[in-house]
Amino acid sequence: MDLSSLADFHLVAGAGGFGRASRASGRPKATLSRRVRDLEESLGLRLIERGHRSLRMTDEGQVLYERTRGLLREIQEIGQELSSGGMRPHGLLRVSVPVLFASTRGGTIATEFSVRYPEVQIELIGEDRRVDLVEDGYDIAIRVNPRPDTELVGRCFARDEMWLVAPHSLALPKPDAHGGDCRVPAAMMIGLRDTGPWEINVAGRRLTLTPDYRLRVSSLLMLRDAVLACAGAAQLPRSLVRQAVETGQLALWGTSPAHKVELWALHRSRRLVSPKVAAFMAYLSEAFPTREL
Repeated sequence: MDLSSLADFHLVAGAGGFGRASRASGRPKATLSRRVRDLEESLGLRLIERGHRSLRMTDEGQVLYERTRGLLREIQEIGQELSSGGMRPHGLLRVSVPVLFASTRGGTIATEFSVRYPEVQIELIGEDRRVDLVEDGYDIAIRVNPRPDTELVGRCFARDEMWLVAPHSLALPKPDAHGGDCRVPAAMMIGLRDTGPWEINVAGRRLTLTPDYRLRVSSLLMLRDAVLACAGAAQLPRSLVRQAVETGQLALWGTSPAHKVELWALHRSRRLVSPKVAAFMAYLSEAFPTREL
């Protein structure tokens, strides 16, 4: 596949027509049409349906446009950096991060990275949906316990664990001699799939508790505040409640060994890693030297 023809196809597809692409780039309309036609012939596919006044991308053309948009941008950036004699990180870096991470660490992470690399404009967007790096235009996605994905590469840069915490007004129940049910008032996050008994480690022994959910909220920050307001016990990330436990605002009942939390930074390609992506990945490793949130 000829990269110059592919670049012209992207120019036309992004502009929405040969005429608009010609006016935006200053290149002859006939040249753009010929280059797109050469690309179609090399692939043996129709990429654009041409009308008298408009054009429409075919399904194959849309797939090619979406799947190569990020790669083409990276290739162009690398070419520009090589031709300018340096591989300095620069340009726009878009990073998708979980809402909790954005709320607790995002501002510091983005600011420190910007100070270190002033030629990079960073956009750090907090969202809990599973983004598509290509279709949504992201360079990096930070995900919690990501599913295996053959199209993405990356590394785990931080770990957390779940703590079972409660207000001090709520005592940790003790199982009776007959193994009776240990039910406790509880709060949870909406959408949580694991609603079964809590298995926790308490002073080296395993304890099973049955949560009686009386409150459901839509974020972990709300859940922490609800427990602080005596809504009941809840499982929360250590990083979010450690200070409240250390200052005596909350009681730590135990840890949940079955709920490990890993934060991964993922990007698209191991071979074509732009300097700005490589710099951010290296920065995350430095920002969490012990890999503990």
